[in-house]
Amino acid sequence: MTNKLKLQVYHGVEASVNAYIFSDGQSTVLVDCLRNSAEARLLAQKIKEEGKLFTHILITHGHPDHYTGMNVLKQEFPDVKIVVNTQEIKNDIIGFSSWMESVGWLEKEPALKPKSESNPLGFDYQELIEVLERNELRLVEGSILELNSNYSSAECAHLTTIYSEDLNAFFANDFCYNVVHPWLAIEKQSIANWKNQLAEFSKTLAFVDPAVYPGHGQPGTIAMFDDMAKYITDFEEVVANATSRSEAMEKMQSLYPEYAQADFLLVYSVNEFVRG
Repeated sequence: MTNKLKLQVYHGVEASVNAYIFSDGQSTVLVDCLRNSAEARLLAQKIKEEGKLFTHILITHGHPDHYTGMNVLKQEFPDVKIVVNTQEIKNDIIGFSSWMESVGWLEKEPALKPKSESNPLGFDYQELIEVLERNELRLVEGSILELNSNYSSAECAHLTTIYSEDLNAFFANDFCYNVVHPWLAIEKQSIANWKNQLAEFSKTLAFVDPAVYPGHGQPGTIAMFDDMAKYITDFEEVVANATSRSEAMEKMQSLYPEYAQADFLLVYSVNEFVRG
């Protein structure tokens, strides 16, 4: 049977974050939905242009650059299901959104403030996000997206990767950033877990040699795992020896001059490990 599964990559501007549109002859599935409502509206228009049944939005993990567009997409497509692969990821999304509201980070995205007695028109995370019963998403014509969330805490506490046999493509999501500074404002053990998992990906995926799609940046090959591990090792060395945040920033930017998001992702990462 001819493979009818198609993939469109939507490269967001804010945070250089990606969304992935999978479609067959009859249906569409979206993976992640960008960092802000304005970009999500453009994404919604692209999905409408597909002219197919839009069945699911899969959120890979609980960082807002991957789910802020949920409200816009739900408004544009009332029947679409918002899903996650595990209860832990749903809890992460609710927890992060509640925290963002508490510190004022949702003032520009008020529709994402959690629904409550004091905010009855807020986003109903409990009701609107479903946990999948199986580790897969199936499109109408039978293509399967294989999901795996069985990972130790790394870039985030809980994260879902995807493999498509039809496309021979592995969606590493935020295990990989390609020519984008990664989020490393995390515990040292999580960094160690991250490097270990990258090595495991290199080993276990070598025999199928898939295209690799990162959470941020352009797609590439399995060489991306080694590149990511090298970046993390360089970062660890730089922050361990830097005498100031500005010194660490300058050193990382000199090592990786082409990398995007230095003024956001790299700043927060350096500030987590370097004082003054």
